[in-house]
Amino acid sequence: MISFSSDYTKGAHPQILKRLAETNIEQNPGYGTDDHCKAAAEKIKEVIGINDAQVFFLVGGTQTNQTIIDMLLKPYEGVVAASTGHIAAHEAGAVEFSGHKVLTLDYRGEETDTDKYGDNIGKISAKALTELLERFYGDDNHEHMVFPGAVYISHPTEYGTLYTKKELTDISKVCKQYQIPLFLDGARLGYGLMSRRTDVTIKDIAEAVDVFYIGGTKVGALFGEAVVFTGPEAVKHPTPIIKQHGALLAKGWLLGLQFETLFTDNLYFDISKNAIDMAELLKEGLLAKGYKLFLDSPTNQQFVIMDNAKLKELDGKVGYSFWEKYDDTHTVIRFATDWATTKEDVDTLMSIL
Repeated sequence: MISFSSDYTKGAHPQILKRLAETNIEQNPGYGTDDHCKAAAEKIKEVIGINDAQVFFLVGGTQTNQTIIDMLLKPYEGVVAASTGHIAAHEAGAVEFSGHKVLTLDYRGEETDTDKYGDNIGKISAKALTELLERFYGDDNHEHMVFPGAVYISHPTEYGTLYTKKELTDISKVCKQYQIPLFLDGARLGYGLMSRRTDVTIKDIAEAVDVFYIGGTKVGALFGEAVVFTGPEAVKHPTPIIKQHGALLAKGWLLGLQFETLFTDNLYFDISKNAIDMAELLKEGLLAKGYKLFLDSPTNQQFVIMDNAKLKELDGKVGYSFWEKYDDTHTVIRFATDWATTKEDVDTLMSIL
């Protein structure tokens, strides 16, 4: 069976495995204090253009989201997110488990008539965020309510959509006005940055948000996410908070070494581009065969409206992700390419379809 079910179903880029083997008998200090973590942090700070940023390395996406949000919030605060956001829909209540409510916003592009591709599905808007904050502080009882203490967005979103530079800037302005931090989930960041339909660079993100992370688990690493606080004093004493969440890896150099490799010779961006190229090839093939897209995603996630009878034919032949019911006879499924997807993989999928 060939699988397009997700972008974390393969191991690691060969260059990472090579470096892990070469350094296997090195002795390194623990908990991210090693030279590999330091070198990786310096490479990331150079790429984002912020010399005094804080960089930490955690193991996985849910762990990272929960840890960072807990860092940002006071006990009586919650985090604002899209109703379809990963922390609201697909993390088993991990944020709520840490004691913070997810305050959801629903936005599907009703504010614009230029939503040609379904570009706004999965996102929040500056206008909707402002309205939420105004309602909260306009309520005389807000002292007895969960305060909106941070804003969470992901780029790409759960639906493979992307924020524009203007949208990021506008949301950032609202957050600064209300003095709440803006956090960007970058589990698939490389695939967003290398999209053919984006005007956002990694420097734009670093300028707009207070904290974001660079996903490695889904972009060429065995595991790992690089968390970047864009200000030098963003969090006091982060290490004990990370450790309280079980997120401080003793063999931290295994994380640092992977990101040191990914950010050498443009590797992270090159392998991310491969996923986009293969996704575009997949999209062309689907359209040529008469399949209907749920939306025209510009990233490595492609959402297809599939006849339920056809889905039964695919079982045991193709791995895909169920996304949502479309109607009584059709289902929205997702095909995801990744850093290692080949043209032969796409051709095989097309021949099965």
